[in-house]
Amino acid sequence: MLEETDRQVDNTRTRVTRHRLAPGAHTGIHRHEYDYVVVPVTAGRMRIQEGGKEVFADLKSGVAYFRPAGVEHDVFNGGDRELVFVEVELVG
Repeated sequence: MLEETDRQVDNTRTRVTRHRLAPGAHTGIHRHEYDYVVVPVTAGRMRIQEGGKEVFADLKSGVAYFRPAGVEHDVFNGGDRELVFVEVELVG
């Protein structure tokens, strides 16, 4: 398995998607239409390519973070174990 997504909620107020990334897998370049919160299910390292830059983020299980709408990036599993996180987009 490289990358797997599971849309869990999709309504007029929220869109919730669970992502599973194998080591080295990535989401592909995408842009977020809405503000969103990411909640890591597993600890791990993300490698993010955004705006011509590459950054790393060490995620802790259960420690959420917020990002604003308009973000365009490609998210990679930068670690050696499966990375699982839930993305909650604030639609309405």
